[in-house]
Amino acid sequence: MGLQITQVLSLYFITLFSLFSRYNSLKNDPPSYDYLEQVEAAGYDPQAYPFYFSTIEDHGKLKDDVMRTMNEVLGFQRLGNEVDIITSTSTKQVNVDDFGATGDGTDGTEAFEKSWKEACSSKGAVVLEVPERKFYLLKPIRFSGPCKSNLTIKIYGTIEASEDRSDYKEDSRHWLIFDRVDNLLIEGGGTINGKGNIWWQNSCKINKHHPCKDAPTALTFNKCKNLVVQNLKIQDAQQIHVSFEKCTNVEASRLTITAPKKSPNTDGIHITHTQNILITNSVIGTGDDCISIVSGSENVQAMDITCGPGHGISIGSLGSKNSKAYVSGVIVDGAKLSGTTNGVRIKTWQGGSGSASNIIFQNIEMYNVTNPIIIDQNYCDQDKPCKEQSSAVQVKNVVYNNIKGTSASEVAINFDCSKTHPCQGIVLRNVNLQEQGDETVKAICNNVKLSERENVFPECP
Repeated sequence: MGLQITQVLSLYFITLFSLFSRYNSLKNDPPSYDYLEQVEAAGYDPQAYPFYFSTIEDHGKLKDDVMRTMNEVLGFQRLGNEVDIITSTSTKQVNVDDFGATGDGTDGTEAFEKSWKEACSSKGAVVLEVPERKFYLLKPIRFSGPCKSNLTIKIYGTIEASEDRSDYKEDSRHWLIFDRVDNLLIEGGGTINGKGNIWWQNSCKINKHHPCKDAPTALTFNKCKNLVVQNLKIQDAQQIHVSFEKCTNVEASRLTITAPKKSPNTDGIHITHTQNILITNSVIGTGDDCISIVSGSENVQAMDITCGPGHGISIGSLGSKNSKAYVSGVIVDGAKLSGTTNGVRIKTWQGGSGSASNIIFQNIEMYNVTNPIIIDQNYCDQDKPCKEQSSAVQVKNVVYNNIKGTSASEVAINFDCSKTHPCQGIVLRNVNLQEQGDETVKAICNNVKLSERENVFPECP
């Protein structure tokens, strides 16, 4: 099952991102008019998406078939016979209240641990329920797998974090963590509240007199396969709200993630060393990146995202402390950003190595966004100035298509690329970014090699 999924998704992204190797040849030796007419009739614009096409004449059908298969393998009810919870007539029900949880705001940690043990050790289909209209206080918990069951967790009520920082002495990085749990569905419309205010107050980013220390991620998924997280509200995380780490085949949808604009390091969704992940139809507004994608992540798709406040949608940072970093196959298709400090951003440190490649940002609306389009290969998030270094993470094959809106700053497009490893294969099409007020915006384009620019404002000098 896992091998099939990997093969199908790899085929899709290989086909989709064959673009840049084919792009110049298509320009020099374009297909016949009849071929393009057929493609346009199928709903594609080959001028806007030249990289979607190969010499295979039925590529549109191939893409549709592969996308259909992607949906089949990523959707919870579509993971195959192993995960058939909804239709099963022998589903076992486990309720946290039956194990001693009261839901009145008192500590329910032990009851959740016992109910998890029961659910995970049972065979077949199991539903673990957190009842509605109740508040469950939890200390840090690790929900460990592998489980014998195909497990659904229904969160109807509210789960709240302990605000006693001494409860996190054993593990200061995590509050709720699901570790090596496969075929897992979490849903229910309930709330996960990190109660992060006590952590923000003691952050060195809020008060420079405090030492810089880690704070817990509210909800972590580590080494999980065939995972669906949907229809949840996650708020006020101690630091990151949701983190997918070393996971495979993930669908996250209908999530509402919120924290105050000034809450430090409260990324909405963080993705690291994760392959084949689809994020859809989610509203994210926090004090940091709405979505952050870092090293080891491949085949990442985000669609229908509403972002703001926050720092926008970011790839990186990559290459810190002279490290190697690789990110590839990222599509952000359909996003609305409002009042964010960045729009769509790629950020890398000097001294790193590796690459960020085959990336598409398209169909994006921005309102009053500072730095709407930015590639920063000289990223430096430290008090002391970063020294100039010759090595860099290579940024290449990045498409910006159909991006419109207003900039809160004079510089609407900022390509600050490396002198020794300039940005390559950058495509700008149908980009229109205007000043929020009456002034005219501009583009800064340092050390960037543009493959194409058409219908772009502001233009690179």
